[in-house]
Amino acid sequence: MTDDQNSKKDMNEMTDNDWKEKLTDEQYNITRKGGTEAPFTGKYYKNKESGTYMCVCCGAELFSSDTKFESGSGWPSFSDPKNLEHIKLLEDTSHGMIRTEVRCKKCDAHLGHVFDDGPTDSGKRYCINSAALDFKKKEDTNEK
Repeated sequence: MTDDQNSKKDMNEMTDNDWKEKLTDEQYNITRKGGTEAPFTGKYYKNKESGTYMCVCCGAELFSSDTKFESGSGWPSFSDPKNLEHIKLLEDTSHGMIRTEVRCKKCDAHLGHVFDDGPTDSGKRYCINSAALDFKKKEDTNEK
C-alpha cells in the first residue's frame, strides 16, 4: 500500500499489516504493540525547537513545545496535551505497576504514560515515546 493510499484510509480500517507497512519497526512496536523505547535515546528527548508534536500514526496534534520540560526520565515530557480531545487515558496494570496509559484518541496509538508528579500547575508529567511522535517546527512569524 502506498503512503497516499494509507493517508486516505480511515484509521479504524487499518489492518495490522497496513500499520507494519506505514511505520518503522520501532514505531510499530511502540504505537501498535504498547512497547517503550530505551530511555535517553529518543529523537525528541532533547529537542528544544518550538512547534507541535503530532501522532506518528495519524497526524493528530498532541503536544506543544510550550509545555515540554526536562524531567530527567529519559523521555520527552509534557505538562499538558495541546488538546485533551486528542488523547485518551487508560488504566495500565502491566509490569506489576498501576499506571495511566496515554493513547491517541483518533487512531488508538500507544504514546506513553502520564504521572502525577509534574513540576507545573497541572501536576502532570506526560512521559511520551519519541517514536510515537512527529514534530512540526513552528513557522517563523517574522518572515515577510
